[in-house]
Amino acid sequence: MTLSSFYADLHVHIGRTIHNNPVKISASNNLTISNIFHYVREKKGLDLVGVIDTHVPEVQEEIDLLLEKGECVELEEGGISNGSVTMLLGSEIELYDENCSGPIHVLCFMPTLRKMKSFSDWYSHFVKNRTLSSQRMYIDAVELQKKVKELNGLFIPAHVFTPFKSLYGKGVQKSLTEVFDSKLIDGIELGLSSDTSMADTIHELEPFAFLTNSDAHSLEKIGREYQELRLKAPTFLELEKALKEEQGRTIKANYGMNPRLGKYYTTICRGCHSRINYSDHCPECGSKKVIKGVSERIQEVSQHHKPSNRTRPPYIHQVPLEYIPGLGPKTLEQLRNVLFHDMYLIHQATEEELIQHSNKQIADHIIQLRNGKLDINPGGGGTYGRVIVSSNKK
Repeated sequence: MTLSSFYADLHVHIGRTIHNNPVKISASNNLTISNIFHYVREKKGLDLVGVIDTHVPEVQEEIDLLLEKGECVELEEGGISNGSVTMLLGSEIELYDENCSGPIHVLCFMPTLRKMKSFSDWYSHFVKNRTLSSQRMYIDAVELQKKVKELNGLFIPAHVFTPFKSLYGKGVQKSLTEVFDSKLIDGIELGLSSDTSMADTIHELEPFAFLTNSDAHSLEKIGREYQELRLKAPTFLELEKALKEEQGRTIKANYGMNPRLGKYYTTICRGCHSRINYSDHCPECGSKKVIKGVSERIQEVSQHHKPSNRTRPPYIHQVPLEYIPGLGPKTLEQLRNVLFHDMYLIHQATEEELIQHSNKQIADHIIQLRNGKLDINPGGGGTYGRVIVSSNKK
């Protein structure tokens, strides 16, 4: 049996259905099933994509149509394939039961379209509007976990450290066991303002694989975080084995934005936008409207300040190509057209190729990106960090 590497981003939203009805209100209108299939392979170079609004009946209708027309097939081991990309069927759900200290987002993946339809029918009894994304589900969190397992699905808490609507952001005081049955969790999605070294200081996360996904609300944001998987094929069952590290399947590497680029990395005063050490008020202006940074929140809930004993894949800090100074949309599109997709540009393109089809400054920045040597001005309070131009690094 031969195992190969596959790139996967498992958190992508739908903006509009086949009938032009909204799904994720804050997402781009061109985020449709068909556009995602095309963009993921042709522009991004990914092999596996998790679409987390497939509980919506009109989204399922578009998938059915692609299957009927023969443009896609449903794989025996789970997933919808167009021959180049496998789409996994997921749903992002908001929980806020009596055990939660604040709202929590989770990802639920189903192995087949039939099981996603069954899940959607059940889910519709506990939400106000199943045609929209990320709806609050009025049910005990463990009951949701049990239903996902009944349907042979995967249950993954989403962007677990972001200040709003996440497990450790506001969802629990100290431990995930306040809300969830830890035995029914299949993995942990880190989110844009954290990385493995930060999350690994929380002892209760040691049993779980860490996932790095984009939470994309537009086509261009797909693949800003992703993972390299070692699998036999890009399917649901193979992903499940990788999360459990079974039969040689594994997460080979996590590729994520430097946490300092995340928009909630540091603590920020909402009043004067100063970066501050966390307290209940701003020492600069006295405002009590303070957004606690992910770095400070992880320090609060961590049980030790050294990484756990678990051997984890490398977490490789990335900067999305659209963040590269001087690399505008036209030049990026030219590079994609001539040199193939983003995965090639980031991981394989030579300096000579990059210079030939852009310029030396852009080539230098992409090589610095690849080597993790771009300087970052940290983000916070809802504003992303930014790349600082430096010409002295290679």
